[in-house]
Amino acid sequence: MGIINATPDSFHAPSRAGVDEALRLADRMITEGATILDIGGQSSRPGSDLGNAEDEMGRVMPVVDAIHRRFPDALLSVDTWRAGVARAAVEHGAAMVNDISAGTLDPGMLVTVAGLHVPYIAMHMQGTPATMQEAPHYTDVAAEVTRSLSDRMAAAHHAGIADVILDPGLGFGKNLDHNFTLLRELPRITALGAPVLVGLSRKRMINEVLDTKPADALNGTTVLNTIALLNGAAILRVHDVHEAVECAVLVRYYSS
Repeated sequence: MGIINATPDSFHAPSRAGVDEALRLADRMITEGATILDIGGQSSRPGSDLGNAEDEMGRVMPVVDAIHRRFPDALLSVDTWRAGVARAAVEHGAAMVNDISAGTLDPGMLVTVAGLHVPYIAMHMQGTPATMQEAPHYTDVAAEVTRSLSDRMAAAHHAGIADVILDPGLGFGKNLDHNFTLLRELPRITALGAPVLVGLSRKRMINEVLDTKPADALNGTTVLNTIALLNGAAILRVHDVHEAVECAVLVRYYSS
């Protein structure tokens, strides 16, 4: 899953894209082997506010429209927690909804996605982007995140969503130890029976350990993506598609 951010403040500058740059990114990612393109118009970096629907719609829709027209066979995902944005994006070509709140920030999200008949990615987050990194706390992070994802998957199924993908939400209301514990304990989440997505590309959990910046975190990303795949991840959400595809090919060969 290649990341295309239609936002002005994504933490990784090369993923920020208006329409023209989004088309260039999409072309490159598809050529490099991306299965899904994930388009977001609302920053969820730590400390960011929730913004407003009008701004998010204004960023996302032109990009979804343009990519769908240029690459009609590409599988597009919309990264949003707002039901209205999800509906509009799917009506204009998106075929998947990626929700950082697993339906907790917009009560209408689950019913909306059920009516759209598209796969739904439910991510775990403690708090909101504005507050999530202030003081994340768990007694048993693996058990609590697994239980929460199980509950959100049940809620999604109850609403009528057939295909649910789970995301432990690395970096979303977790400190360094929480993130690495979840990566190590990923089989507990895969045991829930749904495909698991892991998004750790160039994140702080890499930069803190290696004392580096996002721009220099590709090697660290590849190492942790390898661990995620070996522990059962089915989808990698990444900025660097070529490297992630090579990683997946090698892990698949090793595991066979």
